[in-house]
Amino acid sequence: MDVEKRVSIIKDWIVDYVNSMPKKASTLVVGVSGGIDSAVVSTISSMTGIKTIVLSMPIRQIKSQDDLSKLHCNWLENKFKNTSYLNINLDDVFTNFQNALGPNDNEHAFANSRARLRMTTLYQVAGSNNGIVVGTGNKVEDFGVGFYTKYGDGGVDISPIADCTKTQVWDMGKFLKIDQKIIDAPPTDGLWTDGRNDEDQLGMSYQDLEEAMINPDSKNFEKYKKIRENNLHKMKEIPVCKFN
Repeated sequence: MDVEKRVSIIKDWIVDYVNSMPKKASTLVVGVSGGIDSAVVSTISSMTGIKTIVLSMPIRQIKSQDDLSKLHCNWLENKFKNTSYLNINLDDVFTNFQNALGPNDNEHAFANSRARLRMTTLYQVAGSNNGIVVGTGNKVEDFGVGFYTKYGDGGVDISPIADCTKTQVWDMGKFLKIDQKIIDAPPTDGLWTDGRNDEDQLGMSYQDLEEAMINPDSKNFEKYKKIRENNLHKMKEIPVCKFN
């Protein structure tokens, strides 16, 4: 599909969804991480003409990641009259949370807690502005290998690029004239103080993941399948004990 058409379809889909709501939302709320996914979603959201609030939410963030987030948020605010930018530093909130947990000190759990603190922040802003939270996960992350935090970045109201591969997101980023530094940045969830990126965590590049998703004969298929199986619990409905 032509990249311009893809962007147009996503933009119109967001507008149609908002207009179809029983209680119509007046605001789109998007978390901006400094990565290509959130850059594309926040830009298309701004293009709808609907009031859009973009949030940078650093939590002990590596400066280069934080700088890219702020760079994009400032660009959006300058480019679109309907878009405003909030920088909400969550360092103190996370520190207090971490201290309150005492001996329950697990690095991976705290990384997920960062994502959940950001989700809570997004919903607070959305609830204060008659808004909805717009997700930024792509098809490979959300429905391929489940590379997201349950009730964190997976906690959203709508997911505009969840049927787009990472390659398609990069193509949209170029079309939308997203800053080249964001396009070139190694994809990362920004949840680790050591700066590890997505490929470090997954053990596969997005290009290899995409190829394995569509080709069972791929040399990477079994590796992709194992990552997916470990995360399927995120993509399924919550198990319910039912009575007849």
